[in-house]
Amino acid sequence: MKVSLGPLLYCWDKVRTQAFYQAVGASDIPLVYLGEAVCNRRRQLKFKDYWAIAQDLRDSGKQVILTTQALIEAGSALVELKKIIDNGEFMIEANDMAAVAMAREAKVGFIAGAEINHYNPATLTLLQQFGMQRFVMPYELDQQWLSKTLAANASLKVEVLGLGHLPLAHSARCFTAKQAGLNKDTCATLCINYPQGITIKTQEQQALLRLNGIQTQSATRCNLSQQWQQMQQLGVEYFRVSADSEAGIAQAQALLKHQVVAEQDIDSNGYWFGQSGMSRLNVGNAPAP
Repeated sequence: MKVSLGPLLYCWDKVRTQAFYQAVGASDIPLVYLGEAVCNRRRQLKFKDYWAIAQDLRDSGKQVILTTQALIEAGSALVELKKIIDNGEFMIEANDMAAVAMAREAKVGFIAGAEINHYNPATLTLLQQFGMQRFVMPYELDQQWLSKTLAANASLKVEVLGLGHLPLAHSARCFTAKQAGLNKDTCATLCINYPQGITIKTQEQQALLRLNGIQTQSATRCNLSQQWQQMQQLGVEYFRVSADSEAGIAQAQALLKHQVVAEQDIDSNGYWFGQSGMSRLNVGNAPAP
């Protein structure tokens, strides 16, 4: 099993983002997803900026996959999407069925992101016919589902988000703007002030969710590093890391050495075991040495 670095899901300024990917280029991470996956109003980096980063990462020996938005709402987003589909050099990750349709028409292979509703073998087989090369397992499904799905279609290639905050939903409204009394059209890209999102707590002060613009994430961090060996035995091809800071680079490199990422109080692994997502179960095998 190999390690991938998922797209940066948070709104960072251009300088920090470029520095982050320079550090990624100097790392041993073999596969990098790149691009804006959340909101079209985040314009700190434009397509030409991501393109330059992609070229640099490829020159440093990385495989680069250009990611697409999970919720296409505007004509300008379709224009950007077409640029990604027609890039001619890099594979894409489709996070919206519009991207799937355009990739199919252009005969471009794609990775089906977890935001695509592919919950059964029939859907996955159809996506394969459209050009899907690999799929990212929906975050709330478990190991038993994965085992049955791969048994039903041995040609499927799968990637699992094993470390990071889980994207749970996307909305046409921006909750980050709303909590400041703004609407999405006049948001002034307020999410740049929250480089790890906004943690929402219950009345009992338990962390419940993270608001990340139009995206809602888990407040807990999924950490399946102790399930590495089990995932490998199931046939998982890539263990994805979703970074919320520069520390994600070191964590991905530790996983490349089959090291367990130290658990934090906010960590969880419940979905993998068919339990509530916020749960943390002390079960599973540690990675093989």
